[in-house]
Amino acid sequence: MEKLLGWDEILPGACLFAFGEEIKENVAQTPRDSRKYSDNNSHQAHVSDWRVTKPVFNVDHCINCQFCWVYCPDMSIISKDKKMIEVDYDHCKGCGICAEVCPTPVKSLMMVEEFKSEEETLAAWPEKKKKEAK
Repeated sequence: MEKLLGWDEILPGACLFAFGEEIKENVAQTPRDSRKYSDNNSHQAHVSDWRVTKPVFNVDHCINCQFCWVYCPDMSIISKDKKMIEVDYDHCKGCGICAEVCPTPVKSLMMVEEFKSEEETLAAWPEKKKKEAK
């Protein structure tokens, strides 16, 4: 049996494949929960326990620009059919990049303290400004 290397034994420039042999093509077309992840993938490692702030998503303000999805360093923004649907809180580290790149005047993502509930945050969300009639 081949010995698996630990994270500190991998040589610089080594390539770690995210998915097992079962998925070679069209990973994007395979539903997230049906993907066979490789043993060296962090999909099973939940790293959110040290997060201090978290992004909360408000669908009413989202324009589906996908900036949050593109810039998220942890792939914690879940998008389907070019629409943001949720934040993967198991892997989100709370860096705030998603909220920072959101272009809407009233952000569709807001960073809040970890202990605040989504319901509490959505209830206190800033209102959209109404356009004045000419």
